[in-house]
Amino acid sequence: MDLKQRVSIVLVGTQSPGNIGMVCRAMKNMGLADLRLVNPCQVDHLDAIKFAVSARNILESARIFTSLEDAIADSEFSVATTRRHGKYRNEIITPVQVVERFSGCAPKSRMALVFGREDSGLTTDEVALCRWQATIETADEFGSLNLSQAVLIFCYELLKGSGSVAPPATVARELAGSASLEPLYSQMERTFLKIGYLNPQNPEHMMRTLRRIFSRAELDEREVSSLRGLLSQVDWATTEYKGKKGA
Repeated sequence: MDLKQRVSIVLVGTQSPGNIGMVCRAMKNMGLADLRLVNPCQVDHLDAIKFAVSARNILESARIFTSLEDAIADSEFSVATTRRHGKYRNEIITPVQVVERFSGCAPKSRMALVFGREDSGLTTDEVALCRWQATIETADEFGSLNLSQAVLIFCYELLKGSGSVAPPATVARELAGSASLEPLYSQMERTFLKIGYLNPQNPEHMMRTLRRIFSRAELDEREVSSLRGLLSQVDWATTEYKGKKGA
């Protein structure tokens, strides 16, 4: 498949129908067609139709989801777009680097570009669901981009890069997607809570760190299966667990 055919644009909590329409137009300008909406505003609003212009077919075929996890379940690679940097947003790449990394992956793998709400972007938990984080460099004085502008820039880099990046010299590994990784992380959290490794009042703090570690490891399906087997063995071996060591 062509690179552009393997990419989904995912909008989370979009508040303006007009922005959805303009995103559809930006996608069509750059040859993309798969739009996914997570808990959006009214999609069939007149503003969405008006601003989509000739990309109304993308608007009408957009799929609606109730969770980001479901929207990216079939994508081995997902990219959380963000303007903010911080404790859990510190390994951020550029749109060009996103294209370079994805172009070197297995030829049938899929990628989801995830964009957040117009006023607040993606939550920390939503960012944690994605394998990579990316941002568009802007002037320090005013860094906020309109949603459709941000989508257009990423789509443009995909269009430009899809025809110029050479195929990998070796056969790329087929990596596990979100549909396999999220059950692994859920099992990991349950097991680590059971053995007292995670703080039950705030398990997300350490789980975000573990997610980053395993995202960098780029696990394939066999490795995910091995880790889940290990966790199952830990569960079995700690049936008679009496509490955290030293407590």
